[in-house]
Order: sequence, then C-alpha cells, then structure tokens
Amino acid sequence: MSILALAIASLALSQSAGATIEAREADRLEACVAKIEVDAEEAYEDGLAWIYQGNRPNARQCTALALIALGRPDEGAARLEQLANSVDGGSMEQRAEYLIQSGNAWLQAGAPEAAIVTFTNALKLKPGVPDLLVDRASANLMLGNWTEAKEDLDRALTLAPSMAIARQLRAEAHLNLDQLNLAMADIDAAMAVDPENIDTLVLRGRVREALRLSKVRVLSPEIVD
Repeated sequence: MSILALAIASLALSQSAGATIEAREADRLEACVAKIEVDAEEAYEDGLAWIYQGNRPNARQCTALALIALGRPDEGAARLEQLANSVDGGSMEQRAEYLIQSGNAWLQAGAPEAAIVTFTNALKLKPGVPDLLVDRASANLMLGNWTEAKEDLDRALTLAPSMAIARQLRAEAHLNLDQLNLAMADIDAAMAVDPENIDTLVLRGRVREALRLSKVRVLSPEIVD
C-alpha cells in the first residue's frame, strides 16, 4: 500500500474513532440530564467523576446543569458561560446553547443584568431567534426596561406572529408604557392562541383596570387653580 493510501486509511480510522467518542459523550450527557430530573446530587457527583476522567465539555455542562437543579443557579450559570467562552467549547451552535442555558439560570438566580449580557452574546451567535429575543425581553422586563423589552418582542413577533408568550410579555411592556389599547390588542392575540393561560388572564384584568381608571381621569379631570 502506498504512503498516500496509508495516510487516507489512517485518517478514516481517526475520523471514525472521533465520531464514536463524540457519540458516546453525547449519550453520556443525555443520561446525565435524565438523572438530574431524578437525583440531581447523584448526577452532579457523576459529572465530577466524568470531569476527572478527561474534563470534557459535556462533563462540565453536566455538572453546571446539576448545580442549577440543586438550587445553585448562579454558580451553574457562571460555569456555562465559562464553557461557552472556552477553547474547547465546540461549535457556534453548542456555544450558543451554553449561553442560552446560562442566561436562563441567571434569570432563575435573580440576576437579570447578567442574563441580558449572556443573551446578547447568544444572539451574536444565533441572530434573529424568536425564543432568544423573548428571553432577553424577559430580563429587561424584570429590570423595568420597558422600551428595550418591547423592541425585542417586536422583533420576535415579526418572526413568529402567533407566539403567545411574546404577545403576553409585550402587553406587559405596553401597559407600563401607558399604551393601554396596544396592551389589550396583545392580550386578545395571546388569548386567541392560549385562552386558558393564567398569567395572561391576570394581565388582562390589570389592563382592564388601567383602561377603566384612564376613562375616569378623562371624565373627571383635575381642577387646576
């Protein structure tokens, strides 16, 4: 066999072995995530053992997700963000996934500022993803950044007009911007898709009350001396 043929054969074997390892790692991560649902502490310990065996990215993701499930979302979020920025963080798709998980963990930890940074970085890797725009809008709503949240929700609804959660959240932004008719229009659209959503029903009550009070103010203007 020629040297070239040997090199080609060696490369094929290497690629095959790499694919086998990657598949095995993916299966192990899937098992870890499933175990988190049942016993997060044991999943975390398994992840630590996995890291000791080779410090693979999937092992670090496993431990970070387990930490979030164990009530330590800030630590899990930081680890996922670090993984997304690591040399061996994988493809752009994988890095974006880590950032999205990190951002949602920051929200869970009550750190919307950190979540906005993380979601913004994720959007650089996956621009124009409606769910991701909604995630960042949620963080801005937590901070009372109504205009910024509305801008993301406008973009999300341009891409996915029937997205009920985006309609609901934009109604919240409209309400706080005193754009009550627009808020009610979004409520109606959200309920057309998901009529039993409790959060939307509660929000509808708030918008109706705001509309009632606005009519009272119009009918009974303050007397100015």
